[in-house]
Amino acid sequence: MSNPRVTALKDSSQHQAAAQHTSPASAGGLEDTIRKILEHMGEDPDREGLVKTPYRVARAFEYLAKGYAQDPREVIGQAIFTEEDYQEMVVVRDIDFYSLCEHHILPFFGRANVAYIPKHRIVGLSKIPRLVEVFSRRLQVQERLTTQIANTLMEELDPLGVGVIVRAEHLCMRMRGVEKQNSIVTTSAMLGAFRSQQATREEFMTLVNGQR
Repeated sequence: MSNPRVTALKDSSQHQAAAQHTSPASAGGLEDTIRKILEHMGEDPDREGLVKTPYRVARAFEYLAKGYAQDPREVIGQAIFTEEDYQEMVVVRDIDFYSLCEHHILPFFGRANVAYIPKHRIVGLSKIPRLVEVFSRRLQVQERLTTQIANTLMEELDPLGVGVIVRAEHLCMRMRGVEKQNSIVTTSAMLGAFRSQQATREEFMTLVNGQR
């Protein structure tokens, strides 16, 4: 099993390096690249409908990849509380997210369900959706997105356990390739008590799959 701290540090260094390539200073180069892509597609980037498209697309990519410039540990660290004596399951369910598949740079989107059992630290509830947002606003694969959320919470909160279930629709499966319109991908990461205790895992699944 991989060490969550090593994984987290590796992810952080990779994302910091990637952030340098998505800085505003490089936006002009990105616009030039988009113009070339339009030309390669057989379009005229100077026609009325496309004149501002390179600018718009560059701004859109800056927003969609803004997670590279954000430190997930800072997001969590801003709202960790150590005084609460609470050791029952905390679940934040149905967190909407949008991301880009790193294989085709096409969207995938869905909902994340995150739970943890505190040992001596709790985190502000709004920070869990923020954590999902930071990791989803990067080029991703769903499997890595799921484990990054779980590993970060495990590392920063030192809880008894963390459970993450992500369900998503992938446009790379709907718009190209197999073109399967009703496919839903489910991934999970179970750490600590969620992995070792079946009753804990089943409680989480019941809460996630309960009445909406």
